[in-house]
Amino acid sequence: MGTMTVPTISFNDDREMPQLGLGTYKLNDDECIRVVREAIDLGYRHFDTATLYKNEGALGTALNQAIDAGDVSREDLFITSKVWHSHHGAQKAEQAFQESMEKLKLDYLDLYLIHWPWPQGGLYVETFESIARLQGMGQIASIGVANFYEEVLEDLIDKTGITPVLNQVELHPGFTQPELREFHHKHGIVTEAWSPLARGVVLNNPEIEKIAAAHEATEGQVVLAYLMAKGISVIPKSARSERLKENLAAAELELGKDEIAAIDSLEGQEGFGRMFNDPREFPGAEG
Repeated sequence: MGTMTVPTISFNDDREMPQLGLGTYKLNDDECIRVVREAIDLGYRHFDTATLYKNEGALGTALNQAIDAGDVSREDLFITSKVWHSHHGAQKAEQAFQESMEKLKLDYLDLYLIHWPWPQGGLYVETFESIARLQGMGQIASIGVANFYEEVLEDLIDKTGITPVLNQVELHPGFTQPELREFHHKHGIVTEAWSPLARGVVLNNPEIEKIAAAHEATEGQVVLAYLMAKGISVIPKSARSERLKENLAAAELELGKDEIAAIDSLEGQEGFGRMFNDPREFPGAEG
């Protein structure tokens, strides 16, 4: 079976990862196992989970089955998980990581992220230092963050002396966070987009529909190709075979400069802003 190859993106710690991966939020139990096995057969090598998703066990089962079957080797895979803010702080973060590893049944993790900065809790620096210690022990290859913004990134880098390799944030056409990406660029931090298709909102846009028609591609493929053209990593989630194939094939779609400019013009237009929680406020004082 011909598998598709995905371009890789380089980290500031000299490691690299496939630029396109499979997000697993809301994939559970048997469905998660089926989808991940199928994704591996198609050529996916990068999988993204988190404690919050409650599917690390199913993902680990699928990965280990695929490795045992000889479909893929552990070295070919790139696995990310994240610590939820209920486990910020040195001891709790380490405990959360060990629980994730028991569920995943892996010897090491390629990337471990702080899921939200939770500035109200004030423990993201201590949490990152704890993750850096686990990295020093060889249990995590690379360390990063999710949903961080400029001020908390500055604070983290200043206080720990470590620059995260990646920041995974809400990002989609019309909300590509140019200021934050400029900050990332300056510090050598990879930008990764969660919800790159904005739950379908951007797919019904006439500009994007026009470009899709011109390439005989789907709107989703155009959106993913657009973000990847900007050097952004994308982790679209799907449980459907057809969509899994389509998303992966977006890595081979090349858009013209005018097409990229047309999608750029959606930036900040009505209905194209942030659609999910603002990390400056979420999860709030109570956590």
